[in-house]
Amino acid sequence: MRRSAIIGRAIGLLLLSAVHSPAAFAEDGLQPYQLVRSLQLVQDRIAAGDHAALPMQGKLLEMTDTRLRAANAQDFSDPKNFRALLVYGMSGGNPVTVEVAVSRAKTDPQSLAIAEGIVDYLNGHPAAAIEALKPIDPMTLPADLGAFLALVKGSLLATEEPVTALALLDDARLLSPGTLVEEAALRRSVGIAAAQGDGARFALASTQYVEDYLYSPYASQFADAFVSGVITLHMAISQDKLADITAMMDPEREKVIYLRIARRAAIDGLADLSAFASARAEQGRDGIHNQDDPRAQLYSSLSTVTSGTIDEVRAKLDKIDRSQLSQSDRDLLDAAQAVAGEVIAPPAPLPVDKPAPAAAKQEPVKTAAAANPDEPELPPVEGAMPEQPAASASGGPAATDGPKAPGEPAAQILSAPETKAPEAPAVATAGDAAPVVPASAPAAGAEPADATDAAMAKTRRQLDLIDQMLGAAPK
Repeated sequence: MRRSAIIGRAIGLLLLSAVHSPAAFAEDGLQPYQLVRSLQLVQDRIAAGDHAALPMQGKLLEMTDTRLRAANAQDFSDPKNFRALLVYGMSGGNPVTVEVAVSRAKTDPQSLAIAEGIVDYLNGHPAAAIEALKPIDPMTLPADLGAFLALVKGSLLATEEPVTALALLDDARLLSPGTLVEEAALRRSVGIAAAQGDGARFALASTQYVEDYLYSPYASQFADAFVSGVITLHMAISQDKLADITAMMDPEREKVIYLRIARRAAIDGLADLSAFASARAEQGRDGIHNQDDPRAQLYSSLSTVTSGTIDEVRAKLDKIDRSQLSQSDRDLLDAAQAVAGEVIAPPAPLPVDKPAPAAAKQEPVKTAAAANPDEPELPPVEGAMPEQPAASASGGPAATDGPKAPGEPAAQILSAPETKAPEAPAVATAGDAAPVVPASAPAAGAEPADATDAAMAKTRRQLDLIDQMLGAAPK
């Protein structure tokens, strides 16, 4: 009854605000803690999936801000009102209002230290906030304040002290179950567990979030963390466990999650995971099938683009309706079609090797360049393998145009993939009895090397960079 009464009061306040300005509430005797409790209850409804309460949250934040700005030292002599000020700050309140109100309050040193840490947190000074809040144990505070403080400290320590952060997020959930605090704590736990490589904790937190907060307006942030975690922990999370978690979702959300996993897995070269996720996305649920979804067709093709059924994959890619794809997925389609074209393209012919000079004479090989004493002797043969460059006359390595490193400029990586013919061995120097042939060079009479391997590796890098630059999830 008490909870329903408070919710009813919050709704009544909002109705009155339609005819009274927010400043009027500062003069109507409403205490800050009453407004903040109403704000918390509205936020809890939002976390449970009541999106219609979002406008109520905005209005209550405005009313509470006005009341706290008008509060004086006497108002804050009541510990409930000072705690309400701190909770307001951690609930999305205005940091300027919190700072101004704290300057008027007279309270104990610990409460002032908490206020200082919260102001630093709201103003984007995490190091100062950690220093101020470090000695304070949230479990020793009243539950309403302790829960928020545990959430803030857990968020601040997520990178530097992830184990401590997870423990603090557990404290936040223990102090405030079924609230927006628990929703946020679970959401953050998913990402931290994935970064730690803790598959069991990741699966547990994901299961709990889907069970209770799938329809929260912040669930899209959970989806981002969940998809990234599945990719990161693909060796630790079984497909059966993944299916158990997604089975708790409604069919549409489940499909989108599997599409996003398939996309990321294909780009990262996780063929088994991509194939599994693509199949689940196409399979659908409750009689709803998605075989005609162009995204599912694209991602399943990406996972098999290097397989032996390349003709079938290429035909499938050609049938995809580009108009139904986002721009980022059109770029992926273009890249996949380029890969398919490279796979079926015949390799370029090997350059014809000239016979090596007789070793018995022990004389330098005469070339047009060597006839001129001013020219460097024995230049590298055009097309020499970059892994073993020819030696120059001075003994230093000759310059080559080797393959670019993964960190090369985006414009070069995003260029169309090209298939390079296998390189010829380097020419021997004057002191060598016979040409130096790298171990990777083809032996005489051997079959030409498959030129598509390098093209496939390069294109995988292209797909990865496209995904990083575009960063778009399926729409």
